[in-house]
Amino acid sequence: MSLKQFIQELRDRKELAKSGGGAKAMEKQKAMGKLSARQRITSILDKESFQEYDMFVEHVARDFDMQGKVLHGDGVIIGTGTIYGAPVCIYAQDFTVAGGSLGLMHSRKICKIMDHALKMRIPLIGINDSGGARIQEGVNSLAGYGEIFYRNTMSSGVIPQISVILGPCAGGAVYSPALTDFVFVVENISKMFITGPSVIKTVLGEDYTMEEIGGAKVHCQISGNAHFYAESEQECFEQIKKLISYIPRNNTKKAEPIEPKPVKSKKKLEDIVPANPKLPYDMRELIMAITDNSDFFEVMEEFAANIVIGFGRMNGETVGFVANQPMVLAGVLDCDSSDKAGRFIRFCNAFNIPIITLEDMPGYLPGIDQEHMGVIRHGAKVLYAYCEATVPKITVIIRKAYGGGYIAMNSRHMRADFVFAWPTAEIAVMGPEGAANIVFKKEIESAVDPEAMRQSKIKEYKEKFANPYVAASKGYVDEVIEPAETRSRLLHALEVSKDKFAYRPEKKHGIPPF
Repeated sequence: MSLKQFIQELRDRKELAKSGGGAKAMEKQKAMGKLSARQRITSILDKESFQEYDMFVEHVARDFDMQGKVLHGDGVIIGTGTIYGAPVCIYAQDFTVAGGSLGLMHSRKICKIMDHALKMRIPLIGINDSGGARIQEGVNSLAGYGEIFYRNTMSSGVIPQISVILGPCAGGAVYSPALTDFVFVVENISKMFITGPSVIKTVLGEDYTMEEIGGAKVHCQISGNAHFYAESEQECFEQIKKLISYIPRNNTKKAEPIEPKPVKSKKKLEDIVPANPKLPYDMRELIMAITDNSDFFEVMEEFAANIVIGFGRMNGETVGFVANQPMVLAGVLDCDSSDKAGRFIRFCNAFNIPIITLEDMPGYLPGIDQEHMGVIRHGAKVLYAYCEATVPKITVIIRKAYGGGYIAMNSRHMRADFVFAWPTAEIAVMGPEGAANIVFKKEIESAVDPEAMRQSKIKEYKEKFANPYVAASKGYVDEVIEPAETRSRLLHALEVSKDKFAYRPEKKHGIPPF
């Protein structure tokens, strides 16, 4: 054959491999409102940046009529590309090829690109759309999942790992996304189950839809398994690109800075927070009143909404925000919000992202339900995460900072680098009303007018304890600041702590309260 014939043969083979499960399977995928695996990859990456590997890999199964059966690429596409010019590794399961089922060679392809990502120290993006383990390959399929889980764990804290659920993800398959840093889901497309749909239907009956059991909203609002929710695949891809712009490519780098932009919000900080400490406000507005361009990229927006986490920029540099949300449960810490905050703090610490904490909360949520759910164990995760973190840690106490909640939200005692407080801050063991009832119980009960005495003692307690000046007098608060000074103080603190070094005892690893 001539060189031209060899080249033509190569082109023909590539076209055949790109056909996936064939025209009929591709049409079925499209009818379900889903893009093809290749379309998904090219939609996420910069134009014409995708380089594919192992296109001609085939399965090696020999049982159950598998011998000689052609499965192009063995149902998964792997390769590298760029997002905003930054390199990433990526793989996408192809549901049109044997339902995207995972066999030995399928898993080896995924493991290959995972190894590549770790070796090159660049982010990994995995698109999940699979019917699960390939039954015809038996234990080889299970071994494949195990190899993937091991690599997820070895890469954790070294490179960012992103999972995108764009179809079914059941059984062993769900544990790879659970081991990654961020999980993206899309309405009416994403499904995650620990057991297959048929088993769930058998146990729960036919009254439940798959959406109700393991759909996108379930995992964003109830289970907390997903971090970002989108109405469409394209919206999801834009979210992924935005996330990549905020985070570094590995744990030895810092996120790439961008040109600083002024605050866009016209709201004054003192106008956002009501004078009455019992009235709620939206903490997101406060965050957007201090970030560059008033841009805030929230994570896990719909889960445990009593705490707000996400990324913003200060003077062009990425920072992570952890903030109580007074609009939901008065911003208390509970089991779910503790998990949510603790995990985010650890991500920021692993990837050199400074943490700004905005505090306004009355403590941990009381109640028998929380006690039985393990609020002690879950609540300790926040303590552990803050104490463990060595990145710059800055706290601003806006209003309430009571009891264990004051300690937990990056207090000086958790080794915060800077602690600022607004003059509206109330720092005490508990709220003035409850404290007065306990401390002045006898005086109130014996008074001619108990209620008048109670109000008098509440005022006395506030003056003596529930203010920022007592904590400031002991050095627990560095400075009591005017609300309008918040951004400038944060910018200075971030600049001063750029080269922070924190000593930690040498050890294999700590033992967090998992």
